[in-house]
Amino acid sequence: MSDHSQIVYSAAEWMDYPAHEKTYNSFVKLGTIFASTAATVLALMAIFLT
Repeated sequence: MSDHSQIVYSAAEWMDYPAHEKTYNSFVKLGTIFASTAATVLALMAIFLT
């Protein structure tokens, strides 16, 4: 089996992978916040508008 414990960045050395990972993590966090906010609004609408 191959050893996948180390991340190898040799495919594109000119790319700034730490910045890419930070952007991706921010995107996932924002998506999670948006989804939970939407779910909360829908739940409140179901409670108070029926």
